[in-house]
Amino acid sequence: MTSAANGAAPDAREAADGDFARRLSTLERMPKWLICVPLTLQWLWLGLRHRSMTLPSAANPAITSGGLVGEGKLEYFRGMGPLARAATARHCGVVNEPAVDASTLQGLLRAANLAFPLVAKPDLGLCGHGVRRIEGMPQLLDYLARFPRGETVVLQEYLAQAGEAGIFYARDPASGEGKIIGLALRDFPQVTGDGVRTVAELVAADPRARRIAGSARHDCVFDGRAVPAVGETVRLATIGSTRVGGLYRDGAACITPQLVAAVDAIARDMPQFHFGRFDVRYDSLAGLRAGTGLRIMEVNGAGSEAIEAWDPSTGLVAGLRTIFRKQALLFAIGAARRREGVRPIGLLELARLNRRQYRLIALYPPSN
Repeated sequence: MTSAANGAAPDAREAADGDFARRLSTLERMPKWLICVPLTLQWLWLGLRHRSMTLPSAANPAITSGGLVGEGKLEYFRGMGPLARAATARHCGVVNEPAVDASTLQGLLRAANLAFPLVAKPDLGLCGHGVRRIEGMPQLLDYLARFPRGETVVLQEYLAQAGEAGIFYARDPASGEGKIIGLALRDFPQVTGDGVRTVAELVAADPRARRIAGSARHDCVFDGRAVPAVGETVRLATIGSTRVGGLYRDGAACITPQLVAAVDAIARDMPQFHFGRFDVRYDSLAGLRAGTGLRIMEVNGAGSEAIEAWDPSTGLVAGLRTIFRKQALLFAIGAARRREGVRPIGLLELARLNRRQYRLIALYPPSN
């Protein structure tokens, strides 16, 4: 995979080169359990203050658990109105049953106006697990053969747009005003050639890129023996997760009134959606700032991470402060919905959904 077809746009990379792109943020270097300690303590304090540990599940009443955990990607898409649907990548869902064959799949793809290459992903997913670019029917059938029976697969249009962003949206519980409260620019794992070293050698020499080789449940599909030319960028994966060497950058400078208006209109064209992150592709930073040309890949609800906090230039205290603010706002929105009669999910049911989700993740085919 090279920059010519699938890499980041030149202007989307303006701050993501050299040592900055290779450097791991403080939060990335920390064990996940350690990061969870202060966040859990704040969650417990907020839960006691608001008299509910699961109050955030009320934030988006039309979605399972408000999107905290256990919801399907298709849930967000099904409730969209015409404006939001028009901004969303074409897709369809298929329950992985023994009766599903090539003929069935071809019919589904035709009905959804989908063609290869496409992206296959679990309806119930997390952090890019099980997400694969599929080049043709044999690969799709192989993917389904390795996917858990009875579970739903999302087949989605492969978006060749160069830039990717996570746009964090919230509707103020007091004023009802929709806001963008965070924006992350996501760069795919990649290396830049020097005309001498192979891709494998470039990966081994890059602290960020070499995460891909050690990432569990991920297939490396790049040609490690190739020697890219000087300045040639080689994209290493379909997904942009930090677990495979992706880079998240704080894109707050891209938040404009035009972008806020565009995202707010999409969010209001979804049933009772008040808090979450839109993962989108875009053509250029100018288009992103103007709120034009956005294509939604996924929507995440109350469980969305503030991924801009993983920017390498963001210190530990600043990163945690960003996450703390969002957790506090999430509880405030949940409290507002509760006053309107929405009941939060029960703690045992939330635990059951979480257990099921993590059990399934271990069964998915590797991402690529």
